[in-house]
Amino acid sequence: MPQIHLRAEPGDYAPIVLLPGDPNRATTMASLFDGGLAAARKVNDHRLLYGYTGTYGGVPVSVQTTGMGAPSAAIVVEELLRLGVRRLIRVGTCGGIGRGIRTGEIVIASAAAPFDGTTATFLHGEPYAPAADFGLVRALVDAAEAERAAYHVGLVCTVDVFYNPDADYFSRWAARGVLGFEMESSALFYLAARAHAAGDDVRAATILTVSDVLGPNVTSEDSYLPLDELERRTATMLRVALAAATSPAVTAGL
Repeated sequence: MPQIHLRAEPGDYAPIVLLPGDPNRATTMASLFDGGLAAARKVNDHRLLYGYTGTYGGVPVSVQTTGMGAPSAAIVVEELLRLGVRRLIRVGTCGGIGRGIRTGEIVIASAAAPFDGTTATFLHGEPYAPAADFGLVRALVDAAEAERAAYHVGLVCTVDVFYNPDADYFSRWAARGVLGFEMESSALFYLAARAHAAGDDVRAATILTVSDVLGPNVTSEDSYLPLDELERRTATMLRVALAAATSPAVTAGL
């Protein structure tokens, strides 16, 4: 029986799924599959949550839109898990706040501070540290180095509000060593950990392009990359993500 939001059946998705928020980015990623977009199979378009399955370097892989924010991403991830997906890599953007972070660079999340309502709901407000899978992080780092991409590895913060009016918003989190703000990873990491604890070999990670930076005299509106430049920069991230997702280190045992 198809899931409520992902109108697909078990077997429609590969065991490895890349998770962009933007449906257009999902289509762009599918165009990088072996044979291009024409060879990719669209397995979902319900609610514009585009999903595609194909191969990359001969390895089965899927891409699935999550939409923006942890509530939407959590729905998609839970349904993918029900459909048998075992490796999930968020591929998105973030606002950089860490020292030395520049627009266009890559952030690979080691963990996500859960400053969002979705993860808080799952946890009933209890303290928790949602972390990425080390093996997937290592594969993303290796792929970024092979691509000679500028990257950072560390903590991100998952938030619900993009236009936050608090004057000390960025400085509080930057002082805690957070590299950037994004909106989905804590829920993804929690759901993967919950599935793993229940006995399923589920692992998750996140790779992000820095779309804007926040600082004492800089806002997102001031620093957000022009769309053509953002697309050029995210293209590097997509290549890194696909190379990592289809590497032997990730596909072993699937």
